[in-house]
Amino acid sequence: MAIPWKRLWQPRNPMFWMMVGFNVLSSVCSWALRALPLNTVGLLLVGFVALLNVGAGLLAAWTLLRTEPGAKPGGQAGATPAPPAR
Repeated sequence: MAIPWKRLWQPRNPMFWMMVGFNVLSSVCSWALRALPLNTVGLLLVGFVALLNVGAGLLAAWTLLRTEPGAKPGGQAGATPAPPAR
């Protein structure tokens, strides 16, 4: 089973930018954990936020891998709605 890596790169999809934002925020939290002198509560809080962002970023990436590029959330890409019944 080949992984469609091209599906991750969808800059017109808002989920792509959410994934990028979650990953950047996780990196900032990881940097803060190592570089800043935090007490135990600060370490636990920043660590929890970092792990939460990793999970959200992975969920966003999984959603992107499951959708076709250019697909709308509720339907198929390029599909036209059926005319209303009379």
